[in-house]
Amino acid sequence: MLHLMHLSKRNYILLGGSVLLATTLALAASLELNRSHPVTLPDATPIHVTLNQTLASDDNRSGDRFEATVSEPIVVAEKTVIPKGAPVEGLVIDAHHSGRLMGRAHLQLALESVTVGGRSYDIDTASRTRIGGKHRNRNLALIGGGAGGGALIGAIAAGGRGVLIGGPIGAGVGTAAAFVTGRKDVRLPVETPLTFTLAKPVTINAKG
Repeated sequence: MLHLMHLSKRNYILLGGSVLLATTLALAASLELNRSHPVTLPDATPIHVTLNQTLASDDNRSGDRFEATVSEPIVVAEKTVIPKGAPVEGLVIDAHHSGRLMGRAHLQLALESVTVGGRSYDIDTASRTRIGGKHRNRNLALIGGGAGGGALIGAIAAGGRGVLIGGPIGAGVGTAAAFVTGRKDVRLPVETPLTFTLAKPVTINAKG
């Protein structure tokens, strides 16, 4: 009886030791998995994001900040350095609205920081510039078309002399039409995909 109790106690000790060892190994593996390792991303590394808000050349100004979200993870040596969904903050470097009759709109953006694992890292990226469409030829067509239309109306209304009177009037109407419809501003709605590249290396603590 005493021999059986001794064996039983020994088995319990061995079993307890095995459980303790398994628990220790699992804990060590978990700690290793969650341990942070500094990884340096070189310059020219692309960062793909989507905008969290609308940006526009006729609404934003130089110095405005904007928010975006990383749309593709950055993985180096099987370590996720910047995960998908990481929040990003950017800066409007320059913004210029479109002119009515001339002058192209532009919107220049850059990223300033990314948050990984609850920590914010400053980043320096090359700026991206979007330029609005040209509209000079279209405006000239509107103005020229207005002048011709005015001349035609003047000719019908007052004979030959009406051509001289109606021409300037029609030109004014055409200029007004170009003034109203000629603006071509840059507008980037929510979830617009953008790609920036690092201008300088950055070191981030990556998990795994």
